[in-house]
Amino acid sequence: MLNNYWCVSSLFIHDAIIVTQNSAREVLRGNILVRDGKIESVGKEHMDADSTVEAGGKIAIPGLINTHCHVAMTHLRGKLDDISLEKFLERTFKLDSERSNAGIYNSSLLGMYEMLDSGITSFVDLYYSEEVIAKAVRESGIRGFLSWVTLDEDKTTQKGSPLKNAERFISNFRNDELVIPSVGIQGVYAAGDEVYLGAKELAEKKDTIIHGHLAETREEVYNFLNQHNGVRPTEHLEKIGFLNPRFLAAHGVWNTLHEVRLMGKNGVKLSWNPVSNAKLGIGGMAPVPEYLANGVSVSIGSDSCGSNNTQDVFQGMKFGSIWVKSDRWNPAITNAQAILDMATVNAAASLNRPDLGSLEPGKSADIVLLDTRTPRLMLTDEITAVSNIVYSADASCVSDVIVNGRLIKSDGHLAKFNSKDFQDAEFV
Repeated sequence: MLNNYWCVSSLFIHDAIIVTQNSAREVLRGNILVRDGKIESVGKEHMDADSTVEAGGKIAIPGLINTHCHVAMTHLRGKLDDISLEKFLERTFKLDSERSNAGIYNSSLLGMYEMLDSGITSFVDLYYSEEVIAKAVRESGIRGFLSWVTLDEDKTTQKGSPLKNAERFISNFRNDELVIPSVGIQGVYAAGDEVYLGAKELAEKKDTIIHGHLAETREEVYNFLNQHNGVRPTEHLEKIGFLNPRFLAAHGVWNTLHEVRLMGKNGVKLSWNPVSNAKLGIGGMAPVPEYLANGVSVSIGSDSCGSNNTQDVFQGMKFGSIWVKSDRWNPAITNAQAILDMATVNAAASLNRPDLGSLEPGKSADIVLLDTRTPRLMLTDEITAVSNIVYSADASCVSDVIVNGRLIKSDGHLAKFNSKDFQDAEFV
């Protein structure tokens, strides 16, 4: 097992089935050269490099991108299962208000190792105390898009102004190699117009995305309707001028077709969280076909371990695809390629990161290798690779993970993870 990241200036991945996710969605058998954190070449040529990964029998894919989670809530795994949504939220808010920095750090680090182990090289987080979570990002080696959550001051346990806290966090972590700071927003049930417009102003000032919950539950939407003379949340956000291309909205389950069109018109992106939504009994599936038809970029999120129990995007891809097929009585309404796009190129576009999401020269070297010698991927070739990734693969198939040119997982072993480090650790 490696004692630390395998850091070399150049790395040659030899003889892989390469799912490029380029504009032509080419799948080819060949080699990848990584140099100084970037992909230098993809093709048949043999290149000299400091180190070589023999990838015969493996599939190379872009690192998966989880576009919505609360990684500091990993410690809630198994503690909020099989209860009503009302009780779930009540317990979550209570447990969330009793955290220590050590608990947030340890819980976050454990969640990041889980993500890396399952082929996720980037994730989008929504929480407070993101400066603590940023330290775990640096320790784990994952790429973290961290959105400091804002809400009304009378509804938060944060000290001081959440908007000022967010601005301070963004300023302190600008130009960090792996920590990409931004402003978050809890949702219409906890943030008024002043906070929403303040978040938008801050994002424009600092040139960041905005990440927040939107139309997740029927109760959220109907409470808002009753308080705003029949105006729905997404309609209201459009009226006040908040909807904009910087906004990556999580969930979007209870939006009407009119609201879906408003999101498309304003360039809003959607993080679809199918496993969490279904497990919480939200009562419906996000109108994903309508989002796509109206030009909304759709990606996939896991949500927290409190509502999902894992940070596994493979599960999200397969379950989400099956759910939409069943919900619409149409197995052809989506396909494996469209779903893989959500976990890679769509996610990268939602984060305004054209350097991520595909395996092409000049892109950041975020690469995952899947082992086709495992029983569930045996017989995979260039023709079946995409379908088998979406419908057959799971986290156990991930053999190697490279983030920004660093080998974080090699031959099934995470470089820095040691379960003993967490046995007596504080998580609350």
